[in-house]
Amino acid sequence: MSAKEGEREGAAAPGAGAEDVAEGAAGEGATSEGAAGERPLSDLEALDLVTEAVESGAGLPEVVRAAAKALQASLAVSDAWGATLAVAARSPAEERSLLAGGKGVISIPLRVADVVVGALHMRARAEPSASVRRLLVTMIASEVERVRAPERASETAAADFLRGVLNRELSEREELLARARQLSLEVGDGASMIVARARPQTPTEEGWRGRIRAVAERGARAVSNRTIAALSARDGMAGAEVLLLVPGADEPTAARAAEGVMREMQATLAGFTFAVGRSRIAEDPADLGRAASEALLAANVAEGGSHEGPLAFDQTGAYRLLLSAMSENPQELQRFYSETVEPLVAYDEQYETDLVGTLAAFLEADGNVAGTAQRLFTHRHTIYYRLERIRELSGLDVSSSDGREKLSLGLKAMRVLGIASAVGPASEAGAGGGRVPRGSSGGSGRGGRG
Repeated sequence: MSAKEGEREGAAAPGAGAEDVAEGAAGEGATSEGAAGERPLSDLEALDLVTEAVESGAGLPEVVRAAAKALQASLAVSDAWGATLAVAARSPAEERSLLAGGKGVISIPLRVADVVVGALHMRARAEPSASVRRLLVTMIASEVERVRAPERASETAAADFLRGVLNRELSEREELLARARQLSLEVGDGASMIVARARPQTPTEEGWRGRIRAVAERGARAVSNRTIAALSARDGMAGAEVLLLVPGADEPTAARAAEGVMREMQATLAGFTFAVGRSRIAEDPADLGRAASEALLAANVAEGGSHEGPLAFDQTGAYRLLLSAMSENPQELQRFYSETVEPLVAYDEQYETDLVGTLAAFLEADGNVAGTAQRLFTHRHTIYYRLERIRELSGLDVSSSDGREKLSLGLKAMRVLGIASAVGPASEAGAGGGRVPRGSSGGSGRGGRG
């Protein structure tokens, strides 16, 4: 090969290399906002850029894009319940990585006063100054608060309406219809209520109750898009309890909505246990309060039993007879529970035993000790020992029909009241020295574990 040919071949190679470099530069440009020669913005320029976007009224997406340019970062903003509000990312893959908390992504809570309104997910190519980052985070939080204000007002109105129904503060037909119309709801032809409950089994992040509400509402709206939802805010709730109203008189639609709630919670929320109860159709709006009580009772029974999936009020069997007591005279129901099963619950909690579970299995086995032992995978002598402990604590003999009847009603009262029982380990070793009061009657149980 001549020197000239070699020279031409050598010239061609650099040409190809330059093309490859240009292609790489384009790819790099796609992964970094702006060209390679673009200088970083000064702190003042960064603040001016974001301030201009806020003042223009162009909305949260434009503010986030301006902040991404100012910080030389990819950004995503989610609300307090995890819904994505705005993204400034270089590609769909980058967006997924941001929202999944991928490598190099930091998540910063967005606060207005002491309230968390969302989170900013950021992957920066260079660490911004602390003062600029703090100011931009504050500006984005304020924009999120502004954007969410109308929706939050609607959520507040829905919560007031649903809590008023549950607490029987709204019971007049015309007032119910008028308040429903303000929420763009038509309940004149009928509606049903759903109560969805989630209890965390592991430590949870801030704002998790609001996320439960959003997930339950999404599940129901996949079936009935006019459904409204709110946290019940009842006192003493260890988990999150969501009230949902499904407009319409179609029973299958209401059933599918409840199934949608359960399915969405199970698919989206890890580390929780769930219970979903559904009422009958309230054909008259004035009966919505009764429907809310039915859904609450069904959720309590579902949580206290072994039922899987949503439980309809019509499926609660004998528990239906206790609805009026739960709604109108819960103190009497509480008193009966205290006189029968409460000492067993207290003993289980103190010694990590399962007397309540043993009693339930014994009653389900029609008082047959061998059948109870088989259900609980334990020895008959252990069952006898536990039944004797139940007699000592409650003062009721499970070998008599009267004792079994009262204890059975006590278990039902416990479930209707929504009281969860502690389930202890299989160990039968003695605990020694413990004394548990017998409800309001003043008796006590002997030491040891059952």
